[in-house]
Amino acid sequence: MTVSQTKHTALAEKMQKLGIKDADLLESFVRSSGPGGQNVNKVSTCVVLKHIPSGLEVKCQADRSQSMNRFFARRILVEKLEQRIFKKKSEAEKKRWKIKKQKKRRSRRAKERMLENKHYHSEKKSLRKAVKLD
Repeated sequence: MTVSQTKHTALAEKMQKLGIKDADLLESFVRSSGPGGQNVNKVSTCVVLKHIPSGLEVKCQADRSQSMNRFFARRILVEKLEQRIFKKKSEAEKKRWKIKKQKKRRSRRAKERMLENKHYHSEKKSLRKAVKLD
């Protein structure tokens, strides 16, 4: 599996826009861990990428092939540098925050308010019922 040329050029443009040069990157390869069998045990497919000016280090072992991991590591590095430069939250960080907020327990006051609203609305709906005339 290889990365398409359009994705390579898009990544190169992003790197150029942020001022990241290949000379600024220190790239090393280590053995991956996890599933992958003999390939993972024999070949150094995990990519460790360090951006020397910022000191930012990224490790990627998402795929079994070294070339794919090199691409993914560069993409992750660019994303992290963008976050650091522009002080913006990444999409992954936004998703994590949303899930964390959803799982968080409501406070006692929030629960009381919610129940008050429910009672109010049920009372309002009960008043809409048709009146029985004898």
